Amino acid sequence: MILTDNLTKRFGQKCAVDALNLNIQPGTFFCFLGPNGAGKTTTIKMLTGLLHPTSGNAVIGGFDIQKQPVEAKRLLGYVPDQPFLYDKLTGNEFMQFVAGIYQLPETTYRANCSTLLEMFEIATVADQLIEDYSHGMRQKLTFAACFLHEPKIVIVDEPWVGLDPKNIRFVKDFLKKKTREEGLTVFMSTHTLSIAEEIADQIGIINQGRLLHLGTVDQIKALQENPGSLEDVFLVLTQNNHEEGA
Repeated sequence: MILTDNLTKRFGQKCAVDALNLNIQPGTFFCFLGPNGAGKTTTIKMLTGLLHPTSGNAVIGGFDIQKQPVEAKRLLGYVPDQPFLYDKLTGNEFMQFVAGIYQLPETTYRANCSTLLEMFEIATVADQLIEDYSHGMRQKLTFAACFLHEPKIVIVDEPWVGLDPKNIRFVKDFLKKKTREEGLTVFMSTHTLSIAEEIADQIGIINQGRLLHLGTVDQIKALQENPGSLEDVFLVLTQNNHEEGA
């Protein structure tokens, strides 16, 4: 469902992502882990078509994101780490704007919009201007808009920012249920390793632009002789890599 072939991005002399190869199957909850500046967000921006790779390619649901962007993006939902919303629109108006982008039929839009706004507990403020929303409300509106066109693949960059524990639990359970019951593919970048350990089917660890390890939580933890939590193993692996690259 998500395939990258030597996906590479350079900014001048800096190689932000170095020959990344991934093959993420449908229905997989994939967590992408790495320190700040490791290349996670750059990867996500290439997967979503926001950045052109220097070399290599990314395929989303069978479509090359650069050569067939419309077809790929019809399958794709995206929640960035810093969502951009139009402050002078209401929540309902923003959802209608997103529906227009995806050319949703009116009946589909109305049914999905109502369900999602209720599900993410923002139906009561849907007629208020977004400029009056809290950060958490903005994040929930972004999630609701992401699922409006019923994507098959969802890419999420640091989704927990601004959400309280109740909503973190809801989003976590919602995404996991979608993968198990509907075959949704989730590609999530996060620093919250305890959540990644709980929900990930597969984990990729990136540092200094290079993919260090790929596997299940148990496989990653088994890389250490006396594994503790995923966080413990992650810190050792990325520190070792940093020292080797120094």
